[in-house]
Amino acid sequence: MILKYFELNKLNFEITNFLLFHGKNEGYKIEEIRKITNKFNIKGKHYDEKQVIDNTEEFFANNLNKSFFDNDKIIIINRCTDKIIKIVEQLIDRNINDIIFILNSEVLEKKSKLRNFFEKSKEKLVSIAFYPDNFDTLLRIARQALRERKILLSNECVGILVGKCASDRKNLLNEIEKIELYLKDKKKINNEEVFKIINLSENHSVNELINSCLVKNQKKLFNILNDNIFSNEDCIVIIRTLLKKTKDLLNLVTQFQLNKNINATIDNAKPPIFWKDKSIVKDQINMWSIIRLKNLIIEINDIEYQIKKNSVNSINLTTNFLLEKSA
Repeated sequence: MILKYFELNKLNFEITNFLLFHGKNEGYKIEEIRKITNKFNIKGKHYDEKQVIDNTEEFFANNLNKSFFDNDKIIIINRCTDKIIKIVEQLIDRNINDIIFILNSEVLEKKSKLRNFFEKSKEKLVSIAFYPDNFDTLLRIARQALRERKILLSNECVGILVGKCASDRKNLLNEIEKIELYLKDKKKINNEEVFKIINLSENHSVNELINSCLVKNQKKLFNILNDNIFSNEDCIVIIRTLLKKTKDLLNLVTQFQLNKNINATIDNAKPPIFWKDKSIVKDQINMWSIIRLKNLIIEINDIEYQIKKNSVNSINLTTNFLLEKSA
């Protein structure tokens, strides 16, 4: 069965509990998955297609033999292709009605077996395409996000922000977050500052840079640094992003010390961890202790002070600090 994304709220999940989300608009898919998990007040459990196919028996044992009161009643399988069809058929044959399965795929052509399998179903399976957002939609999202954060931007800047996000609201909100981190206590920013911030790295995101540092992948970090020409404004964004991620990691490591269950720590994280980042965050949790993270936070605050005090040398200060911490 084919459904439009705006019809999702009409679904009866007791009848239709297999959903195929396909298309390039990853940001919109994330929003809709969050709405469904919030509706049932459940976190949901994420898998990669390869995990499910390579460990089918374990997947079935871990998820289909649980009691009715267990929380993992929404299962999201990412990077789905035609290879997952046999697993879906096995799940349908078991007549499972108390678990919602969301299959997240990238672009699926009309000839895709998986897409056709879902679209030809009458009620139990539903296929929803998530096409790129148009300019007007992104403009509305940008203005709302800026208004919520009380950030003042010129119409020209907002237009450039929208143009930079490759028609995906997730990219757009990432750019706005970078501006918010740069501003900190200020709420107004000029055009020149915005242009410098949103032009930070055409090849790598700030998150990728910081993740490489926190997972101590110095080789990748070095490559990212070499691929980019940084400005003083970039350095402030990078350091404040590192501070935010270090504080988030401290909370995760603290939680892990209490429950000794890394998967539960990841799945229950607030804010939620994007599925693509879960593997690297696990590595970071295993790599850092509470005391070392607390010391790192002190050092990050100190390096930001040094950057502000010596802006001429901010790029060297930032790159040297990141390389030192990734060693």
